[in-house]
Amino acid sequence: MMAESQRKAIRVDLQFIADMIEPGSRVLDVGCGDGTLLDYLVHFKQVDGRGLELSTEGVNACVSAGLPVIQGDADTDLETFPDNAFDYVVLSQTLQAMVAPRTVLHHMLRIGRRALVSFPNFGYWRVRLFLLLHGRMPMSDTLPYRWYDTPNIHLCTIKDFLALCRELGIVIERSVSLDHKSRTRRINSSPFTANLLGEQAVFVLRR
Repeated sequence: MMAESQRKAIRVDLQFIADMIEPGSRVLDVGCGDGTLLDYLVHFKQVDGRGLELSTEGVNACVSAGLPVIQGDADTDLETFPDNAFDYVVLSQTLQAMVAPRTVLHHMLRIGRRALVSFPNFGYWRVRLFLLLHGRMPMSDTLPYRWYDTPNIHLCTIKDFLALCRELGIVIERSVSLDHKSRTRRINSSPFTANLLGEQAVFVLRR
């Protein structure tokens, strides 16, 4: 198992997601990576947690930590999960890497009562400024890849995601943006400002 100090040192967006999950819930962490969030939820929120991860390295890390994780591709394998199997389905910093994000969101809300989604905001002012000044795709802590080797194929802004939720009839229960100093801003109170100043966003969704 991970050391106590490791469990506490999770990314700020993961901490926000963890804080939004009720103790004892049934949770599916999609694209769970090395299991950092899942391990935190199991040990600090006593959830009944499961993980789905594409990479062999991530699955091996989770299994080594004693976490119940299966190898699979969210774009194709979420359809095999039964309706309402979980209270929460989590997709952290992975939506932009999905081939069919609309379909993934549909299955997340079919599988779980609520979906928790976080993603880097391509409308962030530093991203806009970099494009304006350099004319090249930006790199940052939330966008750490070069354009030719990035797994991100559907980058979006906060306003893009809000529009998609309206189009799909998805209810946004809660939404916050985080700037580069991890300061938060409620998105629903000022979408324009959140889209400009938020480096990343976290949403709680339901049908």
